[in-house]
Formats: sequence, structure tokens, C-alpha cells
Amino acid sequence: MHIIINHSSMVPIYEQIMDQIKTLIINNELGADACLPSVRALSAELKISALTVKKAYDHLEAEGFTVTVHGKGTFVSAANQQFLKEEQKKEVEQSLEIAIAKGKRCGLSDREIRQLFDLIMEDETC
Repeated sequence: MHIIINHSSMVPIYEQIMDQIKTLIINNELGADACLPSVRALSAELKISALTVKKAYDHLEAEGFTVTVHGKGTFVSAANQQFLKEEQKKEVEQSLEIAIAKGKRCGLSDREIRQLFDLIMEDETC
């Protein structure tokens, strides 16, 4: 598992870890029951506090992405596909909201934005 920490980012380090692990899970790069590195191992690798990694792991577990087995480690939960699909839909929705806002800032009407969306969708289905 390769995680990159941006120390100059305004995003807290534990959130950066969470986001990257979620992405790996959603993209099936970390499958169900895959074992995550131990808190100590990941904190040593990233040269950060073990408490920061623990916080990220705790949040991932609270959101249903992982399961921690005392004495054995933290594992990717065998979450149902609907949950993962909803996470992916939220991510796409956020990207679309950003694109729509940018279109409006550029002076495009709702109709023009829809036309662009339809044009892009036509190109993608070929």
C-alpha cells in the first residue's frame, strides 16, 4: 500500500490517509479481508505519529470500510457493493457540481452545460 502525505496541504494528515485508503478500497486495489499495515508500521513508514494513523483507522472503521480484530490487525471489511457504489456516486456528484459551478462562472447557461454533458456522454458511449 502506497500512501503519500502532503505536509503543506490544509487537509489534516489523518484525512489524507483515510481518503487514499478509501480510494484503494473503492477501486478494488484493496479487496475484502485485505490486511492494512499495522498502526506502528504505517506511522514509521510515513514518519508520522502512530496516533494520527490510529485516528485514520478508527474513522475508517466507523464508516464501515475496515474492521479491526484485536491482536490481529485491521482488515478491509467485506462491505456490501451498494455501500461502495454510493461512495463512488458521491464522488462523481461532487465532480459534477464543481464542473457545473465552473461552467456558470464562465457564463454558460444551464442549457449549454446540459448540451456539453450530452456531447461528452455521446463521445464516451462510442
